[in-house]
Amino acid sequence: MDIKRITGVFVGLLVLSNLNLLTYQAIAQDGATRPGQDPIRQGPRVLRGGDHGVGRMLPNVSFVDPAGRQHKLGDLSQDSPLVIAMTSTSCPLSSKYLPTLVELVSRSHGKVEWLVVNPIATDEAEDITAAAGKFDGNAMYIHDRDGHLAEQVGALTTTDVIVIDGSRTVLYHGAIDDQYGFGYAIDSPRQHYLADALTAITAGRQPAVTATDAPGCTLHHSASRTSAEVTSATWHNRISRIMQQHCIECHRTDGVAPFSLMTFADVSAHAGMIEQVVQRGIMPPWFAEEGPASENDNATHSPWANDRSLAAAEKQDLLKWLTNGRPEGDPDDAPLPRRFEDGWLIGKPDVVYQFADPVPVKAMGVMPYQNLVVETDLPEARWVQAIEVKPGNRAVVHHVLVFAVGTGAEASDERDGYWGIYVPGNSTLVYPDGFAKRLPKKAQLRFQMHYTPNGTATTDQTSIGLIFSKTPPQHEVRVAGIVNSKIKIPAGAANHREEAKLAISSDAVVLGFLPHMHVRGKACRYELTTAAGDTTTLLDIPRYDFNWQLLYRYQKPLSLPAGVTLKFIGWYDNSSSNPANPDPTKAIRWGPQTFDEMLLGYVEYYVPGATPGAPGSRVMKAGQSETRQRRNAALFIRLDVNKDGHITKEEVRERMPNDPRAAGPIFDRLDENQNGRLTKSELQKL
Repeated sequence: MDIKRITGVFVGLLVLSNLNLLTYQAIAQDGATRPGQDPIRQGPRVLRGGDHGVGRMLPNVSFVDPAGRQHKLGDLSQDSPLVIAMTSTSCPLSSKYLPTLVELVSRSHGKVEWLVVNPIATDEAEDITAAAGKFDGNAMYIHDRDGHLAEQVGALTTTDVIVIDGSRTVLYHGAIDDQYGFGYAIDSPRQHYLADALTAITAGRQPAVTATDAPGCTLHHSASRTSAEVTSATWHNRISRIMQQHCIECHRTDGVAPFSLMTFADVSAHAGMIEQVVQRGIMPPWFAEEGPASENDNATHSPWANDRSLAAAEKQDLLKWLTNGRPEGDPDDAPLPRRFEDGWLIGKPDVVYQFADPVPVKAMGVMPYQNLVVETDLPEARWVQAIEVKPGNRAVVHHVLVFAVGTGAEASDERDGYWGIYVPGNSTLVYPDGFAKRLPKKAQLRFQMHYTPNGTATTDQTSIGLIFSKTPPQHEVRVAGIVNSKIKIPAGAANHREEAKLAISSDAVVLGFLPHMHVRGKACRYELTTAAGDTTTLLDIPRYDFNWQLLYRYQKPLSLPAGVTLKFIGWYDNSSSNPANPDPTKAIRWGPQTFDEMLLGYVEYYVPGATPGAPGSRVMKAGQSETRQRRNAALFIRLDVNKDGHITKEEVRERMPNDPRAAGPIFDRLDENQNGRLTKSELQKL
């Protein structure tokens, strides 16, 4: 296996919500965030990779092994990933983690190279020799007496680990696991950060968690930024890695963006535009309000696994390079290239379903939503671990919602949640082992297509690729909508507020949020209200942008007890000061087109302990309940033949001649007062 080539595919991978290389493996049921839990007992904090050196190229620093031989860092990582693990014989936490390191080295022998670094000058030679001997020759153990190597690679504590590839690009920086920390120890780790990272990297994937802090004895460095971080930025040694991490997911050949940013020439040609959108915070697109800075440092610690925003150091380096001559640098410093599997972000699908015929899209005007059905003909239900919706013509496809409907089930709309999705900023859903979505036997895939004519008559033939789970999942991933379809936004209102609520009927674990409004949407927020009435903001988006509908995925998912309420609040600008407003003179209500509005906050979740596929695995039902009420109201209008406000058995027989049970036992069960007539409220029980 060419590990160097494979790991390079995923170097600096943009953790878009649409890739969803998620931290689900970091959320065993007892590992999810709980209100009131002591932070020190939660173990290492998951950090934003860009704040912690992920994606940087380390210098090719020289060091000497115990036998006096000279080495360079790049020599050890040419053909395999290299783990640089800090340790110490005098730090208690390092001593506790030594057996774990020895076991990891033994398990990964032949796939990963190991450099164990002791940067404590006063550690005794005899103790160091004994510790090094435990690795049985499978790892190089060096005594970095002056701390130069530790400083160059950006190590911060004596349990810190850093994983790099053949181009010396940092793939992971953080803790080994969460078993030990200051003031606590648990019997076995809940989160296996390093082991999970190595599993992903050697399989050609990006780690779900790329950065954490690490407990241990703090290492002192001479400056706030290490030597590795202040190396003069060039295209090859720094900027190309920022592009890989944050930009080329979209800005590549055949990507959704209008131009590529894969090469030095590409970026130089668009330097002015890049500078403008980065300075204004428009790109990379990310709209969540940042959390507070830590008491111990100036970095903000995003709760979102797919936070695509630039870290402060990345933004500083990029803007400085753009305005200071844009040096290209040494091609030998270039990162390993990132590749895409036949255009599929999820890798090669197990199955691809496509529209049978191209859908015509007119040149001008507005098209109503198109609803198309693709038959799967699956002989049995399957569990799906990765989903990607691929528009056939990205120029005219604004968004796609896909519903997986089993035989005999009712049709769904956007209020019921989604099974697959393509919206600006999101096209894939990827779940690790233990998590999956259910695809029923003989399921129909119902596509709700929103086309936006662009001046040229054309066609579209959208497809969806699926990767099946190899084993039944532990948790079934579900989606619910927090919905208020009775919104009314007054004409000319510049800051109109609407809200929707969703009561949680049993314990649930929230994985992420996806807010949806249209062009008048200006801000939105998710809030949690406890049974005692206490309210907490979960996600605040002060600047909503309809053109980028992002999925905000928790690093550590949020456990919710039964009895709490989720609220989705939206603010709308229906005034003439909103340049995207189609008509500020009209009062606006709920509707499917962009000139209508919606208040729809999606919630992705699972039910801990529920059997996947069982009815009890769905506990968030506000959207579904509203949909049933809406359908029952439509059914009442249809069955009330004489429009007198009541339904009789004769009217049911007239409208439903092929269903004798409808005018028989079903009618009798709904007719509470047994007067032979159904009211609207009686029919709602259906």
